[in-house]
Amino acid sequence: MASGSDRNPIIIGGLPSQVPDFDPEETQEWLDSLDAAVDERGRERARYLMLRLIERAREKRVAVPEMRSTDYVNTIATKDEPFFPGNEEIERRILNATRWNAAVMVSRAQRPGIGVGGHIATFASSASLYDVGFNHFFRGKDEGDGGDQIFFQGHASPGIYARAFLLDRLSEQQLDAFRQEKSKAPYGLSSYPHPRLMPDFWEFPTVSMGLGPLGAIFQARMNRYMEAREIADTSKSHVWAFLGDGEMDEPESLGQLTIAAREHLDNLTFVVNCNLQRLDGPVRGNGKVIQELESVFRGAGWNVIKLVWDRSWDPLLAQDRDGVLVNKMNTTPDGQFQTYATETGSYIRDHFFGDDTRLRAMVEGMTDDQILHLGRGGHDHKKIFAAFAAAKAHKGQPTVILAKTVKGWTLGPNFEGRNATHQMKKLTVADLKGFRDRLHLPISDKELESGAPPYYHPGRDSEEIQYMHDRRKSHGGYVPTRVVRAKPLTLPGEKTYASVKKGSGQQSIATTMAFVRLLKDLMRDKEIGRRFVLIAPDEYRTFGMDSFFPSAKIYNPLGQQYEAVDRDLLLAYKESPTGQMLHDGISEAGCTASLIAAGSAYATHGEPLIPVYVFYSMFGFQRTGDQFWQMADQLARGFVLGATAGRTTLTGEGLQHADGHSQLLASTNPGCVAYDPAYSYEIAYIVQDGLRRMYGPDSEDVFYYLTVYNEPIQHPAEPTSVDVDGILKGIHRVGEATSGSIPAQVIASGVAVPWALEAQKILAAEWNVKADVWSATSWNELRREAVAVEQHNLLHPEEEQRVPYVTRKLGAAEGPFVAVSDWMRSVPDQISRWVPGTYQSLGADGFGFADTRGAARRHFHIDAQSIVVAVLTELAKEGKVDRSVLKQAIDRYQLLDVAAADPGAAGGDA
Repeated sequence: MASGSDRNPIIIGGLPSQVPDFDPEETQEWLDSLDAAVDERGRERARYLMLRLIERAREKRVAVPEMRSTDYVNTIATKDEPFFPGNEEIERRILNATRWNAAVMVSRAQRPGIGVGGHIATFASSASLYDVGFNHFFRGKDEGDGGDQIFFQGHASPGIYARAFLLDRLSEQQLDAFRQEKSKAPYGLSSYPHPRLMPDFWEFPTVSMGLGPLGAIFQARMNRYMEAREIADTSKSHVWAFLGDGEMDEPESLGQLTIAAREHLDNLTFVVNCNLQRLDGPVRGNGKVIQELESVFRGAGWNVIKLVWDRSWDPLLAQDRDGVLVNKMNTTPDGQFQTYATETGSYIRDHFFGDDTRLRAMVEGMTDDQILHLGRGGHDHKKIFAAFAAAKAHKGQPTVILAKTVKGWTLGPNFEGRNATHQMKKLTVADLKGFRDRLHLPISDKELESGAPPYYHPGRDSEEIQYMHDRRKSHGGYVPTRVVRAKPLTLPGEKTYASVKKGSGQQSIATTMAFVRLLKDLMRDKEIGRRFVLIAPDEYRTFGMDSFFPSAKIYNPLGQQYEAVDRDLLLAYKESPTGQMLHDGISEAGCTASLIAAGSAYATHGEPLIPVYVFYSMFGFQRTGDQFWQMADQLARGFVLGATAGRTTLTGEGLQHADGHSQLLASTNPGCVAYDPAYSYEIAYIVQDGLRRMYGPDSEDVFYYLTVYNEPIQHPAEPTSVDVDGILKGIHRVGEATSGSIPAQVIASGVAVPWALEAQKILAAEWNVKADVWSATSWNELRREAVAVEQHNLLHPEEEQRVPYVTRKLGAAEGPFVAVSDWMRSVPDQISRWVPGTYQSLGADGFGFADTRGAARRHFHIDAQSIVVAVLTELAKEGKVDRSVLKQAIDRYQLLDVAAADPGAAGGDA
């Protein structure tokens, strides 16, 4: 196809483009030299020469306009298209059957009494893109490696199911159970790609828009990381991400493009289905989204392939000697192209070709019907094949293919290009007949007029089905397929945890540092040490993990090509192509994408990785909660550390750094096992059990969230009678009262445990109260178990009724019970209904602020003195102390005066 390269480009940044050619012969010599470089030395060499010329031009202060976008035509000229190795006629018949079954499946799901919906227009527009991939490019897993990683566009799932049906991977019964996962179990199909719901089929959840492109970038990077560290051979794996042009509005879609270019991820291809429509209407009605995206991707350092027009335009473009047709393509806005997709051939003749005599002359010999069927490149198998092949062959850069399509393509005039097409789910009988005729399927009118429309299968022995099987066998098996080949890991013995279980002695350390000490011992283990993947958003030093720099090193595929400013220091910053630490910059979204890719490597590549992602707890679940949901859906495993946790522990940082609720957010994620440990020995047992649950013989699809703090405290050694079961299930006693006569119970978590122990001493010494102190290592797990018990009792009234663990654990403890933490009250309130006695909670509800720790805790009334008053208040309610003592205590401790509080320890290490 003509590319318009012999004309001055019309979209140029910053400089005039209409420069006269005073010496055409010299110009031709330069062009001939470039052609010779391409022909003799290849495109890579020619690209290098061009870059050097641009560099020299800038050195000489020759102003060169930046080519941010090119003409609105195909990047690959017709003469450069490779031979198409497939049988187009057979592939057309296969695709027609797939299109039909996808639409019929969604339409049948709308039948009376069901009405669960679905989407058909997205797949209709992208069907050819997928079909070429399935037939010629996507690698399966039958060769024993991870194959290709394919991020299917979420709304296109009906088409993927429809193709699997033709291949006998899914049955008609399953298609009829689309979006009916429980009522039609075990045949139900999930609405979108959900590995947790279909763990043998889908690999990557993508329907939360923007997370697909983000995940694909970091999956491609993880492939390179695993290969560089010799954990898995991923050299044959290619990552394909199928996306929508409307989806590119999401910040996550474009936010990490530069890392893919910076690390030369030529194992990555984005295929953007540019049907020019969002869910409600045009993406850029007054603009041109393909041109806009080309500029963005080019600027980010990507290779861009535009696939705009199908082969029917080739003869017209070949006639376009003066560029009038390309100019018309360049200047027509997307909204007008959408109108052309819904109008007649005569309308297109009058409005697209009719305003210039040269344009009208081009189509004088064409009928209105021929003009109507001038198509878009995303529906042309040969053009798509050329684009995909070029993307796979390109080296040194990731590639984006911008493929122009029509939303609702082939579904008929009521669907194609209509603003409402995304919400249209049901085809009328007239729609079905027109659709059938368009696809040339042997289905009778009677079959369409009586009941639900039928599925179409050409027969297991048909030419089409055999072709499909043959193509998949030649490319390593069926996709999508999720396979778990990883073997359980040989986990460290007790010796690895011994040091941390001894406590900190006379030294005061934060729980973050306790975890880091344990991590250092785990990384020394010969069996699993190399499988740890450390991840942090530019805060390793904050979390005391700079000690890993010299040994583990920071992953950088280019190595360290400079002398580090701190090279003479013991803990110098060190980058390496085989580094173990991922330093993704100030990007929680990028770090979480790395976490997911690493945490699912056991399935993707059959090699378990143990990601440890450490972040400011305020910027974890709150900022990237959608990705943690994606992580649970993708069945990823690993450790997530919410460091500098608590609403009053990092008080110098102020409101936006003060996390008092991430534990509550974590409780909403069914795949998350969340703990709030107080002491190093608790951390040791939690991590040890987490490794067993996630990487042992009976591995579970969960991930662990631990909140750790930056306030130094003395950590006791584990007790001789340590209650490991209580630690893991969520509560154990850490301080049995030894004096006082009036019983009470204080339950605390994390950094609040020392406050509770201090309150215990005050209560005994000053108020004759004998208060036991309990460490609630996991409010969330206690509640989760209690809810499960209640659900069982509800459904099994004839059986002996079970009792929640927290109720049994506290059954012999005499209340009242006062719960306290550095979280908002909703966190400890999770267990209130199952505590066997009067229950009161204290918490840091409200916004955080900058002040001393003591002042902040007095403000929220969660410090030791406030705990004392809360216990006395509950005892007064029960008549065990006189109410007059309450005012005495408040006055004695000056609870109403924030400034009267002991400031507490200043600052604090990680």
